[in-house]
Amino acid sequence: MSETNQDAKRRKTVARHGILSSPSVGGQIARFVAVALAVVLVAGVGVVGYTTYTAVADFSESAVELEGQESVPPDIGEIEGGVNLFVAGTDACEPEYAGYFGDRCSGPDAGGELNDVNMLVHISDEPRRVTVISFPRDLMIPIPECTDPDTGRTTSAMTKQPLNSTFSYGGLACAVKTISALTGQNIPFAASVTWGGVIEITNAIGGVEVCIANGIKDYHTGLDLPAGNISLQGLEALQFLRTRHGVGNGGDLGRISNQQQYMSKLARKLVSEQVLSNPATLFGLATTALSNITPSQSLRNPLTLTQIALAVKNVPFDEIVFIQYPVNGDPADSNKVVPNYTAADALWAALETNRPLQLTGKASQGDGVIVETPAPTDPAAPTEPTDAATSGAPVTPAEEAIALPSAITGSTAAQDTCSNGNG
Repeated sequence: MSETNQDAKRRKTVARHGILSSPSVGGQIARFVAVALAVVLVAGVGVVGYTTYTAVADFSESAVELEGQESVPPDIGEIEGGVNLFVAGTDACEPEYAGYFGDRCSGPDAGGELNDVNMLVHISDEPRRVTVISFPRDLMIPIPECTDPDTGRTTSAMTKQPLNSTFSYGGLACAVKTISALTGQNIPFAASVTWGGVIEITNAIGGVEVCIANGIKDYHTGLDLPAGNISLQGLEALQFLRTRHGVGNGGDLGRISNQQQYMSKLARKLVSEQVLSNPATLFGLATTALSNITPSQSLRNPLTLTQIALAVKNVPFDEIVFIQYPVNGDPADSNKVVPNYTAADALWAALETNRPLQLTGKASQGDGVIVETPAPTDPAAPTEPTDAATSGAPVTPAEEAIALPSAITGSTAAQDTCSNGNG
């Protein structure tokens, strides 16, 4: 059967790979590594430069083979061309943490592992930009044929299943294969982290401060937070990332916005003096991250991890964009969503141009966050001249941004957002 124009458009690949250039690893490697960790949330794949041999060996041993994705050979310079990395957060009931999660790990439905957080991190070609696209766990999409890496059992392709079921069919490789088929993007790198991994990594960095507009109360996760700026660590940080009943409209889309606020604040802390000037914190974060992450085999080489970190070393916060994959309600189930292919096609087309993205929609499709309005500036106040103005150098005009459809919601790491709690 010949593919339709719509299918062909979806299969158009944004990421392109060129010849890798020779390197120059400067003294700012700590910042490079920190930003790499920030853009993949808790995956931590960029911190390998600070790990011990044992941590790297353990990280490599657990690596997962991906299917059908074009590989990128390691080199000693930053990756050239665009590149995609998939990150999954899973609800594995690890023995040392299972007691925190009640019926999920001890009730009649206990067992298995679901990918409840699914993010595609797109790092563009020069000029570097980072776009983090979150896919709802309840997104109903086709699932390709997948093989369980533990049992060797192959599951036939399915026309419509929830995204978070892919781990039960074939683990990380199946999740990557599904997102690649949905988006048409080549995804050469991937990593997953469990609930327990989130707890340990957040502790290693010393907590992340988030803003809560109205307070959050969620008896499902046990989260009870007042309004204000709250520093979250360990289990409480995980509860914040998991809560859906405590924010926005109580659905998964609101929770995604909560997670994106956390990522923005995490990015800021990682490049702050609290982390960069503290070698003990950096080393602890690196070893903890690599001890709690399952990578793809393409990420086993420490050199590859450094290449990814170098690629995002100078990306400004306003060019780190967090987006919710556009969806519509599922006519067959009010608790599920289906892809909004028209808006999604506009997103992939915009990424291919590698121009700044202009968000025209709300910060959250599920009303999970509120964007804080910055204080107005005084037009009469004097401004500092730029280096270009004082040196007489020509000023490069800003690139024209591409306006995304209003159905695509999100925010940037430069924006201040607060969780829209139910309290």
